[in-house]
Amino acid sequence: MRKKRKVTGWVKAKVYEIREDNNNCCGEKIKHYLKEQEGIVLSIKTIYRILNEKYKLRKRYKKISRYGEVPKAEKEREVIQADSMDFGDVYAFNYIDIYTRQAYVDLEVDLESESGKISLEEAMKMFKRTGILQSDGGPEYKGEFRKAVNKYADRYRVSRPYKKNEQSFIESFNRSLRKECLGWKKYKIGDLPDMIRKVKEYLIYYNNKRVHLGLGLKTPNEVATCRICK
Repeated sequence: MRKKRKVTGWVKAKVYEIREDNNNCCGEKIKHYLKEQEGIVLSIKTIYRILNEKYKLRKRYKKISRYGEVPKAEKEREVIQADSMDFGDVYAFNYIDIYTRQAYVDLEVDLESESGKISLEEAMKMFKRTGILQSDGGPEYKGEFRKAVNKYADRYRVSRPYKKNEQSFIESFNRSLRKECLGWKKYKIGDLPDMIRKVKEYLIYYNNKRVHLGLGLKTPNEVATCRICK
């Protein structure tokens, strides 16, 4: 019977290092980075076996069945999803291009529609324009925000209540922003400069370095650049 090839301690250390340097990323991403950075090829099964030696990993759960209409995009800037997050005295207004996964975050101190408008104007300095802009029906996306939206979107769509799958891309980004950047703490207005710094650094990482399984292990900016080159 053929013996399994032994994985060296150095390789295991590299697996742990890559995971920790990339916000506890999954085995598929570790495989990608390991090959790209070190020229080492390991199976997903081997990587998870190595991870289980050091970490207590969460079991994989069955995917929830689809419900609600999911926005589709065949090119960049076709659909952008927007959402806001409560961080205490500071609120994050998040935007994501669902084709490239490029993301933008604007921090404001309230959920008024004027702040929604300001966040839209800031986001569109990066995105320029979109075919469809979609958000939920919160008060921050009414009033002044609604007056400004036609300058940047061909169509504005409000996602249906209790149909979270319609906002799946921005919901996924929201989780990443909490887990990998700002956490679950409540911030004060005095924390705003430090939050802005953290978010700016995170967006550089997210858009330029963080690969996505849904993008074929490419980064958001790689997808956008490839399309522009075509």
